[in-house]
Amino acid sequence: MTILGIDPGTTRVGFGIISEEKGKLKLIDYGVIESAPKQELVKSISENCKKISEIIKKYKPDMAGIEKLYFSKNVKTGISVAQNRGAIILELAKENIKIKELSPSEIKSSVAGYGLADKKAVAKMAAIILGIKEGLKGYDDASDAVAIAIAASFSKEY
Repeated sequence: MTILGIDPGTTRVGFGIISEEKGKLKLIDYGVIESAPKQELVKSISENCKKISEIIKKYKPDMAGIEKLYFSKNVKTGISVAQNRGAIILELAKENIKIKELSPSEIKSSVAGYGLADKKAVAKMAAIILGIKEGLKGYDDASDAVAIAIAASFSKEY
């Protein structure tokens, strides 16, 4: 089974691809999709969806995990993330990919064993679970997406 993890954002969307065979998880790819910070939101969403579609076509995931939206202080940013997230969910749905929506605390609990773990602890545990000695490199969005894929793989619903 191939699982795609997605950490939605406005200018950066993290993605992580893992495979699961006989209970063993393996990292296939991970990274970020970036759009220009000052770019019109509609153009950014369109570009993000095009790149997600390319990832779907390349890796053919059986299921996807995506982080649920949670609002903090900046409601305007939250609305932009929600719009982008919705468009990404549509891309997944068009390809009939099973979607598991996970809250940040569910992801942290699944991967690090503690719902309030910080990003470094989650990234470290994700690397350990996947057997990556050198750890996950790059943006937090990418390692978060890998953790989302891992948490989705642990789901008993599929």
